[in-house]
Amino acid sequence: MTQAMLTPIRIHAIARNTFTELVRQKVFYFLLIFGLVVIGNSAFLAKFSFQEEFQMLKDVSLGAMSVFLSLLAILATATLLPRDLEDRTIFTILSKPVPRYEYLLGKLLGVVTLLTVSTLVMGLLFLSVLFLRENMALGETRLSLAGSPQELAAALAEIKKAAFSWDLIPAMAILLAKGILLASLTLFVSTFATSGIFAVLISASAYFIGHLQVTAREYWMSGIGIHWWTRIFTAFVALLFPDLQAFNLSDDIVAGTALPMGLFWQTIALGAVYTSVYYAVACFVFESREL
Repeated sequence: MTQAMLTPIRIHAIARNTFTELVRQKVFYFLLIFGLVVIGNSAFLAKFSFQEEFQMLKDVSLGAMSVFLSLLAILATATLLPRDLEDRTIFTILSKPVPRYEYLLGKLLGVVTLLTVSTLVMGLLFLSVLFLRENMALGETRLSLAGSPQELAAALAEIKKAAFSWDLIPAMAILLAKGILLASLTLFVSTFATSGIFAVLISASAYFIGHLQVTAREYWMSGIGIHWWTRIFTAFVALLFPDLQAFNLSDDIVAGTALPMGLFWQTIALGAVYTSVYYAVACFVFESREL
């Protein structure tokens, strides 16, 4: 009965050690690259109008955040089990009263902590640059329209509307949920992978399939004569690989479309379901694996 229950102390210890190991691998260089992209992008966009600048700044920043979180989730998770097997630390951990599902959960939570911290850092940097450019735009507009109070008020209101939107916060939360999903998928792959490189390749393939399956499904199902095996195959692909395009809501938000809270929670729930399923399957596979 005791073995069937989760022990928060053991899971927390494994998660903390995993997070520390990942930080020591200098994975936060991703954040440095992201910072250079955002700041360099901001300087490059100075030649555009303020409305165009804000839109492109948000588009590039959210796109870079999505790519970096996905890469970080795959690369960080793919090396966990192979490295523990190579260093034989996994035998030391599992020789103690630590069930394998607690070991996997601790590893996953360590990566989740890393992704959460990375999202917060990138989000703060992005919003800081956006806030700085907004203040610069407001200051220049006040100087240029100082003699026309009505035009000045309208211009300032337009700049504030174009610069910041509260929908940017849930947009970044959705990107985090996508990264956690990919980490869980990569953890599942690593339970049967022979090396970290193999896990990276499989997870990267799943990443591209997840983004392309909507387009492929529309192409396959658009024919006049659709075979029954085509329907079964598309349903199998949709079930096995998550539809990552469902997490791509940034374009609508950047364009100024309000994000319905119902859609936000539906997307978060989709990520949570896939994360839980991949973790459960990973536990099942890892439990039967001979070490």
